[in-house]
Amino acid sequence: MTTKAELTSQYIIETVAPIFNKNGYAATSMQDITKATGLTKGAIYGNFKNKEELAFASFKFMVKSLMKPLSIHLEQSNSPIKKLYLITDFYRNYYPFSKQLGGCPVLNIGVDANNSNSNLLNKVRDTIQRIQDKLCSIIEKGIEAGEISSEINAMQYAKRIDTMIQGAIFMTYTMNDEFYMKDTMNHIDHIITKELKL
Repeated sequence: MTTKAELTSQYIIETVAPIFNKNGYAATSMQDITKATGLTKGAIYGNFKNKEELAFASFKFMVKSLMKPLSIHLEQSNSPIKKLYLITDFYRNYYPFSKQLGGCPVLNIGVDANNSNSNLLNKVRDTIQRIQDKLCSIIEKGIEAGEISSEINAMQYAKRIDTMIQGAIFMTYTMNDEFYMKDTMNHIDHIITKELKL
């Protein structure tokens, strides 16, 4: 059974995560946090050692909120090559979906933490590494299944695809134009078909 303290911690994270995501670590003050939650500083610090610990928990929550739907989307097929197409299919609609949560946490917190918080930046880097490892694993399984060319360097393509996705997210948000996201996903589909698929 969930304790009252656990429920309070979860409430704080769910309330504050979009604020950290939108405003960044440095620009989010304790006043912003107490105002949004309706709790005192003492109540916040009773659940989190400091602002940084709350930022870590908030980032983890935001990443999970965005990655869980992707994992569910990938369950539509057991075929590795089809999973790659499902990834681009998911990201075609990523802009309106992530906008509800204050934007893409990997992009937002990555840029913000790069200038203000090395510990938080390391959390972002770990997340990017996990995403690339997952992509690499799908490509490797595709090679094993005979769906993807064995001459492919799986990690190189995983990094390339992830870089294109992150670049498209940046351009889509900066220009407020979904063309960048949709066009890049079409281009990744072309790469999957022409360079990866056997």
